[in-house]
Amino acid sequence: MTRLILVGFLLLLSLAFVLQNQEQEVSLRYFFGLLEASTPIYKPILAGFAVGLLVAAILLFPPWVRSRIELRRKTKALQQAEVDLERLRQSLEKVSGRTPAPADMESVRHFGDE
Repeated sequence: MTRLILVGFLLLLSLAFVLQNQEQEVSLRYFFGLLEASTPIYKPILAGFAVGLLVAAILLFPPWVRSRIELRRKTKALQQAEVDLERLRQSLEKVSGRTPAPADMESVRHFGDE
């Protein structure tokens, strides 16, 4: 949510910048002065902003994908551990021939925490 607010604020600032600087011109010299172009000042600045966003997205995408894969793998492992725990509880009930008391269940729950 904080990121969304920050991005919205940056977009509003850039929109205000564009609206205030529509008339000012700048000369861009490409390739060591061989090519020159005149353009409104907001275009190169917004292009730089867009390139910065693109580079940041490219750099942040692989770690994000990696973390999502890791989260999915750990979620599956947790689900499997919960299934195994339930199976062990049922086998404990069958072996003892009774339903475990809440105190017994509490000791079983905390057995793996040590």
